[in-house]
Amino acid sequence: MSNAGAPRSGHGPRLRPSVSSLPAYVPGRPASTPDGRPAYKLSSNENPYPPLPSVQAVLADALSGINRYPDMGASGLTAALAARLDVPAECVATGTGSVGVLQQFVQIAAGPGDEVVHAWRSFEAYPIIVQIGGATGVPVPLTRDERHDLDAMAAALTERTRLVLLCTPNNPTGTALRQADVDAFLDRVPADVLVVIDEAYLEFNRDPEAVDGLATWRARPNVALLRTFSKAYGLAGLRVGYAVAHPPVAAALRATAVPFGVSGPAQVAAVASLAAEDELRVRVDALVAERERVVAALRAQGWDVPQTQANFVWLRLGEATTEFAERCEAAGVVVRPFRGDGARVTVGEPEANDLFLAVAGDVARGGVSI
Repeated sequence: MSNAGAPRSGHGPRLRPSVSSLPAYVPGRPASTPDGRPAYKLSSNENPYPPLPSVQAVLADALSGINRYPDMGASGLTAALAARLDVPAECVATGTGSVGVLQQFVQIAAGPGDEVVHAWRSFEAYPIIVQIGGATGVPVPLTRDERHDLDAMAAALTERTRLVLLCTPNNPTGTALRQADVDAFLDRVPADVLVVIDEAYLEFNRDPEAVDGLATWRARPNVALLRTFSKAYGLAGLRVGYAVAHPPVAAALRATAVPFGVSGPAQVAAVASLAAEDELRVRVDALVAERERVVAALRAQGWDVPQTQANFVWLRLGEATTEFAERCEAAGVVVRPFRGDGARVTVGEPEANDLFLAVAGDVARGGVSI
């Protein structure tokens, strides 16, 4: 009797060696307290408020059709985005959240032997997705004031560079890139290198000198934009993001997209959110006002807080980061620690922010060595 099809003892499928060394993406922890006190999750940069009633209504209707595959091309959403942004529909590509579209960008631009330049610390998924794609990440440290060091990033470009990622406002520090600085940087980038401006937190940005992503895209054939409905629009659980790119790049993104990746409910909710943008802007403005209150309170406590343009604040705590996060959790708020660097804290409901500020005040008065 032949054992040709039997597995060999001690052997399994041969996997790519690089997979075993991938850094793990760490999601924000859910909030909980053992004694039943209110707990708040300020660790994932979520919008603390649910979708608007009009958006919830279309979602309820959409559920009756989930036995069918969604529109694979997300044609309704694509048309709505094209109209909203005043861009050709062929320049829009959708995907499963901005992270999904980011992975498509890496797939179309960089592979083994290629380099991807990005700031660090920046979005935690960048080095993971680059490594999954087989490319080599080139992280460039932030400046002392927590901004992209664009001069150093330009100096890091080589003949192997195929992709540059610019995160503005930057996650987790909240700092925004300015138009003049980005223009000067792009002048130094070779025309065959794709530059993606990641604008996941665009709607919270109030810096008058901030880079205008759409204008920059229109002026530069090698620039693309990355955006999401997860943050300001409050649709994080539905996973819908999109890119604005010139036609050859957008076509490549669509070619590498997961078929039927953006669900039917996600598509209709995103379209409804665009239609309700004036109402959503009121919520975003309230979160921005709350952000400014939190920043002012932290600075009054003595913290050196970067000028955030996102829906979170950043505290550089170094080796005290873990202890600070533990103290926040004990008080009923979960923050996002980056061990050895600092903590990112989402701007949530005022009562959640007040709990966080109370802990930060205790620490500033000497509870933790920072």
